[in-house]
Amino acid sequence: MKNYFTIQELTASDTARRYGIDNTPTAEIKKHMDELITKLLNPLREAWGGPIKVNSGYRCPRLNSLVGGSKTSAHLTGYAADLVPSNGKTKDFIKFIQNYLRTHNIPFDQCIDEYGRWCHVGLYNSTKRQRKQIFRIY
Repeated sequence: MKNYFTIQELTASDTARRYGIDNTPTAEIKKHMDELITKLLNPLREAWGGPIKVNSGYRCPRLNSLVGGSKTSAHLTGYAADLVPSNGKTKDFIKFIQNYLRTHNIPFDQCIDEYGRWCHVGLYNSTKRQRKQIFRIY
């Protein structure tokens, strides 16, 4: 399978740049991001059939706090990404991802429709569990 995502795009953050935050992941977190890419993001991109943008990937503790992230967020461990489709059809994209995860044997922890604006996907939670939760926040 082709690799569609990079560590650089999973660590890029306008907020981190704006506030001078070093969002460089450790070697362990880079391994987690590689696993996220291989096991979850690439298969989702293949199934979707078009480009996907990462709004938010890894967040160091300071960045996570600044953006109001949960203290147990999978973003802190490199196991989560917030995604939007490049074609702008976000609602269709979120429904597609939710249905795909329900019907295929893809490992994941969470798939969250966040305000209809992006889809949060996580491979593992902070305790390395895969709860296979699909829900929305509005």
